[in-house]
Amino acid sequence: MSASISERIEQAIISIRPYLQKDGGDLEFVRFEEETRTCEVRMVGSCEHCALAPLTLRAGVEKALIYHVPEIRRVERVR
Repeated sequence: MSASISERIEQAIISIRPYLQKDGGDLEFVRFEEETRTCEVRMVGSCEHCALAPLTLRAGVEKALIYHVPEIRRVERVR
C-alpha cells in the first residue's frame, strides 16, 4: 500500500526539519487542500517571527516539499 499525500508530506518535513531546528525553528504540517493542491504549514520557534521566514518558505521548504510530493503546487504559511 502506498503512502497518502499527507503521510508523504510529513516524511518530507521530517527530512528538512533538522535544517530549521539548527537555527531554533521548526515546521508543522497543517493540511493539504487537494482542490488547489496547496500544502499549508505553520512555522514555529524562531522561524515564526524571523524576517527571512518568507525566503525560507519559498526557496527551502516549498522546493523540498514539491520535490518529495509532486502533487503539491504551492506551499502556504498559516498561523
